[in-house]
Order: sequence, then structure tokens, then C-alpha cells
Amino acid sequence: MRKPTVILIAGPTASGKSALALALAEKLGGTIVNADSMQVYRDLRIITARPSPAEEARVPHRLYGHVDAAENYSVGRWCRDVGEALADAGRQGRVAILVGGTGLYFKALTSGLAAVPPIPADIRSGVRGRLQSEGVAPLYAELARLDPLTAQRLMPNDRSRISRALEVVLATGRSLSDWHREGQPALIDPDRAAKVFLPCERKQLVARIETRFAAMLAAGALDEARALSQRQLDPLLPAMKAHGVPWLIRHLAGEITLDEAAAGAIMDTRRYAKRQVTWFRNQMRDWAALAPDEAFASILNRYLDINPE
Repeated sequence: MRKPTVILIAGPTASGKSALALALAEKLGGTIVNADSMQVYRDLRIITARPSPAEEARVPHRLYGHVDAAENYSVGRWCRDVGEALADAGRQGRVAILVGGTGLYFKALTSGLAAVPPIPADIRSGVRGRLQSEGVAPLYAELARLDPLTAQRLMPNDRSRISRALEVVLATGRSLSDWHREGQPALIDPDRAAKVFLPCERKQLVARIETRFAAMLAAGALDEARALSQRQLDPLLPAMKAHGVPWLIRHLAGEITLDEAAAGAIMDTRRYAKRQVTWFRNQMRDWAALAPDEAFASILNRYLDINPE
């Protein structure tokens, strides 16, 4: 079996991805590269469970906390940023270890990405304003008329993806389906990558999510949410929808208790983790589903042809 050129680690939230990436990076001389769409935001270290400063000091980390919460960071921009990170790791002779739970990032990395041009600010703000005032149903109906192929693939209540698809067709005059037939090639050869997905038994995952959110609160998650709320950013920005943020902001506004906020955040995270597992199983069937210790041994064997100590 050929030695892989890059390591890809995916899995649901709280499945042990970051710990595995850190162990491999220390063993192999690696650079850890973020593939989580929420951990890019510098405002949300605690709430998104980014690596701690102490962990970041142990091995090089890239693309963590490098984006302001006021920005709408896209998969296209991540592809540009990750291309630079991969090139830097190569020049330094380090193994690139990409880790995260955002399936679309890994899909774009290994399969390519549609080259959708930037959306003008007036169109984006117009669609978002309509979403706020009219709800998602009229936007979905318009998308079904202008881009029926994309509309058929989306759930009628998927606010973010419906808004995005409608913005594209209004801005370019072409459907998102058309743009998907064009675009940039894959950044890596998936056949030369070590690809592992960390599944997790449901009860164990729920327990981890609950424990982690309690630890986040103890570490200052409420202060992070307060600082973000004080910026009065667009509630449709990705950072404002990070798991836990809307619920904690509601608590800070006096609408719900902290226990209610925690319960809501945990439920959202559990549902998201379930969707992550389903997505990877359906979209990336050639990835090895391994427990963290099994993944560690398997990847070391491929790189070093040894058994771990």
C-alpha cells in the first residue's frame, strides 16, 4: 500500500477527532489543519471546542480562529486557505493532518468545488431581509421556479441552503446546478490520502456532548456569547448560528434560564451529530470507520510500517 500524502480525520462532534489528530501530529511531525466550519471564527474558541492555546503550542495548527465573526466564511474561501496551508506543510516537510466535522469541506477537498462567483452585497442583504420578514416558504417557492433541480435536493425548511441557492441564481442568472458542473478541481488525490471517520455509539456520544457543554460553560462560554451578542451582528451569519450561541444569547436577554439554554444547545448538537454521521456514511463510503485507537494504529502502520508503542 502506498504511503499516504495527507491524513483526513472526520467524525461527529465530540467523537475524539482533535485528540487523535494531536497524537498523530506529535508522532509523525505533522501540521494540524482545521476542517470545521465553526472553528475558523476567532470569537468562538470555547463554544466551538477549538484546540486550547496549550495544545496549539505542541504542534503547528492552521486555519483555527483566523476569521472574524462578522464575515460569512465560505467553502470556496476555505479551499483557497487550505491550499496554502497544504503547500506550507509540504515546504516544511511536515505531514498535513486535516481534522473536522464539516463534510462539505472534505468533499470539496477530494472532489472539487463549483466556481460560484461572489454574490453582490445588495442581493445577499435583500434575500436575507426577505427571509427575516417573509419566512423561508416564499423563498423556496421562488427557488423551485428559478432552479428546480437544486430545490428538489433541498429540504423546504433549510433556510441557509435555500437562501444561498436563491442568491446565486438571482446574482448570476444561472442555477446552482449549472455552477456545480463547473469549478475547481480537487486539491488532493483521495486515493493517496489516509481517510478515517470516527463513529461513536449513540449513548456514549450523547454523554460526551453533555459533558463537553458543561465544561464549556465552566470555561467561559457565556462570556463568549455575551461578547458576540454585544456586537449586534446579523443573526444569519454562520458564527451567530454556532451550536449554543443562539440559546445562550436568549438566556442573556432574559428569555430563558441557563438550564433551558443548555438543554437546547445540547439537543441541537445531538441532532447535528446525527446528521454528520448520516452524511458521511452516504457521501464518503470509502472512508474507514475506526475507533480513535484503531485509527491511530492503522495510520501509523501506513506511514511508518510499524506497530505503535
